[in-house]
Amino acid sequence: MSPLMALTTSIAILGGVDTYLTATLMPIPVWVTFIAWASFFACGGGTAGFTKSIISNWTGAVIAALSLLAISFVPDSPAIAGISVGIGSGAMILASSHRALGFPPAIVFGFASTVATMVATGHPITERGIQNPLLIAAISLLVGDMYGFVSEKFSDILTARRAVAQ
Repeated sequence: MSPLMALTTSIAILGGVDTYLTATLMPIPVWVTFIAWASFFACGGGTAGFTKSIISNWTGAVIAALSLLAISFVPDSPAIAGISVGIGSGAMILASSHRALGFPPAIVFGFASTVATMVATGHPITERGIQNPLLIAAISLLVGDMYGFVSEKFSDILTARRAVAQ
């Protein structure tokens, strides 16, 4: 199978599996898994891309949680929200200067996924337990990065089968 068709097949199958599992057995946001999945490939794939993506995603998620926590102290204040997100945005870029986090979009993916998870679930960042948006986003980001890794390996297997057949 050509590399393009192998990756297409791999992602099509695993995308369906991801959607089914997040709708049934793993109640985590499917959009976050897909964002992290894309982040894996954007970070270069392989073990290095997986590591860079998840560390970057989680860094953005923690920065988002800190920004949201600051916002929660003064609810309904657009000024505090703007200042908190501005500081968080700057922190994301500063964090990306570390070589392990050298891809700023992956940090932003984690930040945005955490904020979106809080908004979608309706649970505040101060929620305790398994409904905490940071925890949900962090797990979802990890699952998505794992799907990226598995889809790449599955694609490699499908491509290698073509080479053997020839």
